[in-house]
Amino acid sequence: MIKPHYITPDIEETLPLFRRTDPVTSKAAAASVKTFAGEHHAAILEALSHGPAGASGIAARCGLLGHQVNKRLGELAKAGRIVATGRLVASASGRGEREWKGLQDG
Repeated sequence: MIKPHYITPDIEETLPLFRRTDPVTSKAAAASVKTFAGEHHAAILEALSHGPAGASGIAARCGLLGHQVNKRLGELAKAGRIVATGRLVASASGRGEREWKGLQDG
């Protein structure tokens, strides 16, 4: 079986995608994450290459939905690819949300 390429190495082994006590539907959903998480990571990193933004701004730049971006931000931060700037920016709904920036490799 060919293992899909991920922007964040071996994410399925470094981040728990479900708990042992979760229902079967959660386990099936976790399995499907492997087919698109890497694409989402790449899109988010590309969006952040144009400058810092909140989840809503990132979503607008890359065409993902806000909840898709929010789910991947924690994974990218844990992998050391992005970091919160410490500033709050307005979300699409006008509420405050954390601003994120990408980190250069190396």
